[in-house]
Amino acid sequence: MDKYLGKKLDGRYEIMEIIGIGGMATVYKAYDVVEDRVVAVKILRDEYMGNEDMRRRFKNESKAMAVLNHPNVMRVYDVSFSDRLQSIVMEYIDGITLKEYIEQQRVLNWKEAVHFTVQILKALQHAHDKGIVHRDIKPQNIMLLSDGTIKITDFGIARFARSETRTLTDKAIGSVHYISPEQAAGGSIDARTDIYSVGVILYEMLTGRVPFEAENPVSVAIKQIQSTAVLPRDLNPAIPEGLQEITMHAMEKDVRKRYQSAAQMLRDIDEFKRDPSISFEYKYLSAGERGGEDRYSTAIQAARHAQQGQEKGKKRMKKQKPKRAPIIPVLAGVTAAFVIVSAAFVGFMLYLNNPMKVVENTKVPQLVGLKYDTVRDSPEYNNIQLEVVESDFSNEYGKGYIYDQSPKAGSNVKVGSIVKVKISTGQLTTKLPDFSGQDAAQVIAQLNEWGIKVDEKQTFDDTVPTNMVVRTVPGPDSEVTADEVVTVYVSLGKEVKEVPVPDLRGISLDDVKVLLDNYKLKMGEITYDPDSEEDPGVVIGQSPAADTTVQQNSEINLTVSGDTASSARLTIFVPLPTTVDREVEMTATQDGRLVQEDKLNPSEAKTWKPVFEGEDMSEIEIFFDGELYQVYDLYFDKKGHQLIYDFSDEFEE
Repeated sequence: MDKYLGKKLDGRYEIMEIIGIGGMATVYKAYDVVEDRVVAVKILRDEYMGNEDMRRRFKNESKAMAVLNHPNVMRVYDVSFSDRLQSIVMEYIDGITLKEYIEQQRVLNWKEAVHFTVQILKALQHAHDKGIVHRDIKPQNIMLLSDGTIKITDFGIARFARSETRTLTDKAIGSVHYISPEQAAGGSIDARTDIYSVGVILYEMLTGRVPFEAENPVSVAIKQIQSTAVLPRDLNPAIPEGLQEITMHAMEKDVRKRYQSAAQMLRDIDEFKRDPSISFEYKYLSAGERGGEDRYSTAIQAARHAQQGQEKGKKRMKKQKPKRAPIIPVLAGVTAAFVIVSAAFVGFMLYLNNPMKVVENTKVPQLVGLKYDTVRDSPEYNNIQLEVVESDFSNEYGKGYIYDQSPKAGSNVKVGSIVKVKISTGQLTTKLPDFSGQDAAQVIAQLNEWGIKVDEKQTFDDTVPTNMVVRTVPGPDSEVTADEVVTVYVSLGKEVKEVPVPDLRGISLDDVKVLLDNYKLKMGEITYDPDSEEDPGVVIGQSPAADTTVQQNSEINLTVSGDTASSARLTIFVPLPTTVDREVEMTATQDGRLVQEDKLNPSEAKTWKPVFEGEDMSEIEIFFDGELYQVYDLYFDKKGHQLIYDFSDEFEE
């Protein structure tokens, strides 16, 4: 059995079960008793505890993880380092890895692949901005939640102990199918390394396979360095051309030709999302055209042979020494020809363009707010030409409507001039998930990333832990647009109100209980003073003292005059069923002993008031025409009672 199961780490993390075993650490599901939440605890395995390099890496890089705060990055709550234990406490994610999802679906549709890729890139941009390079981006390190959100895990954790080896062995490589060429070659690594890995993941989602496969990791690594991947569209023709170009550009072998940042790749994806038919300048050879360096080498050799042939021809001409033509007549002929051709060209252009013709001016009409198809097809706007320069979301104008134009309305232009317009693709709406119980900082960051404004309000809640979301307005499944305000209610935990303690001295116990109930306080321990000169049953002391402040529901301890052994009399007000309009027999027993019986009409009497005398506590049973009606616990020492069972509803007629 694992030695950590069932144990409590650092006095707060109760280890529940193993949820993952990696190359250097084991991950456990645990319960944080302090914050009242489930967490994941990653613990460095025992075999690495003696390796100073591994311990240093685990410690330093786990601290780097803690500086990341992004909705698509697994959050780190706590770290702990000692001679016997190295651990990282993280957000617990109930989901599956992206790798598992790909294996289930085999091939993802391109919209879903783009949805995941955008989240990965945003998380990486956040990490790169803080100087952190993941170095092991792969679908196994990406968790998929049920709402389609992804979270990247294992930031900054080395996949193998470099102190042991740096050769390309099975043990050293690990994620060889996703590493960049510079990683495989042992070169320098920066943020662009992660971009290559994202390209491989996008390739796999679109095609259902990784770009390079081989019998062993070393062979795969060599292919990463030397080989060119089959174009995604050769494997799946449904992939748009623009998305193929984005994928292959991210997988450039030469790091200088690759996307230089996650932000660059995101910009291209945004362009593609606005116009899926877009084609970028990134062009690649098809599988059939791929000759690689051989193709270019052949072209270079052919050019060299042609150059050598020209040089040989020149040498032969020099040997023949032909008779030179007179230079002046030749130049004169060339000049005359040039003048004639130029004059003809100018004349032709004058004929076509007629610069002397007067073109009328016109005012640019107001196009913003009009439907593009209407403007395009209406003869009213024949004096201008429309050019669509952009299609994008607009919260002010509906789909197909013009939301911007250049030149602006009222500008003077020549008839037939081009007016550039921007067309709305509709409002960008987001369906709100159920954020209740989630970390408020992450929820707010996610909403801001979607372009949604947040109004954060704090509220007390007895069930939701501090700093977690209680609810949002609008609520789950609501459609909201960018720039719309969503109110996020953040829990302050249980509300603890303080109340003043009233002065209870000189008051009987019966009245004390009523008074304490009004102050939302409880009666605590009661001590009797038989030597007191005050009347029996009167409060002569209290703790806490009068006029102090305590939390609601606190107990107030009392000192009462008289002897605790003295008998007390208590009355219970028993409500009767007013729908019963006849004479009934009411009886009461105290600890099984009959103490009172009366005959009365419930509709007239309304209540029955049996009286009991005794000490400490008694069980009282009330009977209605011989059938059990109610059961009470009667506290003579505290001058109070509690209803235990109530069957009165069954006696209504």
